Amino acid sequence: MLSSPNEDRAVRITTRQERGALVLTVSGDLDIDSVAPLDLALASEADDGSGPVVVDLSGVGFADSTTVNVLLQGNTALGGRLRLAAPSPFMQRLIGMIGLDSALPVLPSVETAIDAPLPT
Repeated sequence: MLSSPNEDRAVRITTRQERGALVLTVSGDLDIDSVAPLDLALASEADDGSGPVVVDLSGVGFADSTTVNVLLQGNTALGGRLRLAAPSPFMQRLIGMIGLDSALPVLPSVETAIDAPLPT
C-alpha cells in the first residue's frame, strides 16, 4: 500500500490483481502534494504490465488539475490501458465538468472496467 505523508484525508492506494487486470483502489484527497503515489503506481505498471489498469475512484473526496494530468499522462504511458471506475460523487462532477470521459474510459464499476476491451 502506498500513502502520502498528509495525515488528514491521506491518500491510500491498494493494489490487487483481478482477472488479468491491475486494480488500484484510491482513497483520500488527491492534489499537488498528495498525488505522487498514484503517479508512481501508474508509471510502475507502464514499465511492467500488459493488461488493463483500473483506478477505483470510489473513495476519492477531492482531486485537482494535477490529478487529471497524472491520469492523462498515465493513460498515454499505459498505451490506453487505463480505465477509471466507480467515481465518487466529487469525481463524477469533476469528470463531467472537464470532459475527462472523452479522453479516458469511465465505467460505473470495477468489474465493468476490468471487462472493457483494450485498444487494438
